[in-house]
Amino acid sequence: MNALSCAVLAIVAVSALAAPVDNNTPVSILAYTADGPNPDGSYAFNYETGNGIKAQEQGQLKQLNATNSAIVVQGSYSYSDADGIPIALSYVADENGFQPQGEHLPTPHPIPAGILKALEYIAAHPEQDNAR
Repeated sequence: MNALSCAVLAIVAVSALAAPVDNNTPVSILAYTADGPNPDGSYAFNYETGNGIKAQEQGQLKQLNATNSAIVVQGSYSYSDADGIPIALSYVADENGFQPQGEHLPTPHPIPAGILKALEYIAAHPEQDNAR
């Protein structure tokens, strides 16, 4: 019985040490500026926090045609991940969608040669419309 008690006590002790720490320490804001929203639809902001997070963004209204407009946004942010590796991302968001860029982002695998050849063949030989 004594060995069982020691084993249970050891498991409880290890579990307590392995429990995640809830860190609710407030993070200071070192710098913050904001401009807008302005009457023309533009805005800008940037900030930096005490834990190394930096972000900036600016946006303006873009007239797409006589009846449609869109907000065009450019920005970036950076921080260090849980392993201390710096992460930086820049982006554009416009009528073509959100377009991020960053070294940490995954890249697509190259298209296999056989698939490329098939796509070239399909493009060179469009399907004929068989009217019946």
